[in-house]
Amino acid sequence: MKQIVGILLAAGSSRRFGTDKRLHPLANGTPMALASSRRLAEACTRTLVVVRPEDTALANLLAAEGMETVVCQDAEQGMGHSLSCGIAASAEADGWLVALADMPYIEPASYHAVLGALQNGASLARPTYKGKTGHPVGFGTDYLPDLLALTGDQGGKTILDAHRDDLRCCPVDDPGILRDIDRPSQVIASESHHPPLLASVTVPVKPLSPSVV
Repeated sequence: MKQIVGILLAAGSSRRFGTDKRLHPLANGTPMALASSRRLAEACTRTLVVVRPEDTALANLLAAEGMETVVCQDAEQGMGHSLSCGIAASAEADGWLVALADMPYIEPASYHAVLGALQNGASLARPTYKGKTGHPVGFGTDYLPDLLALTGDQGGKTILDAHRDDLRCCPVDDPGILRDIDRPSQVIASESHHPPLLASVTVPVKPLSPSVV
């Protein structure tokens, strides 16, 4: 079986949210980024969470869950840098399942649908709901050089746009694949359609190492 590594991009700035949405509690008290990382880790035997250099509290929260974090020194330059950093830290993998920290409502079955497509030979894969493409996105090793070369704020979109014929779409019955959280009001509206995720966790703050944790 292929080793598909999960990469959660959690190095965003939350400008539209007003506060650090990654630490914003969901209805049951679970911080948003932690809920997203748990869902991704359910699907992948190894999961990396990409964070910013100053994200001490978030990194410690993830470490308490046994999550592996990667510090992206260039995170403020855009999602492309964050994704490239996560790929570089797991370049030996057979593929990558890339998810976003502000999308905590993706169902486990959706992660497994994309993971299954990668395991079955797809070089690019993503879920669809009612004809609309969403997250997470799967990348095979054919795109390792392209992933390592990413910069700016486009993330993997440039790769997906350039190789539409290679994309395997995975239909799922899950509106969560389209639901990213940009404002506090969206947390309330979204959670009214979803059951609680998991119990919350509180951990003490420790210094953050400027490398793979």
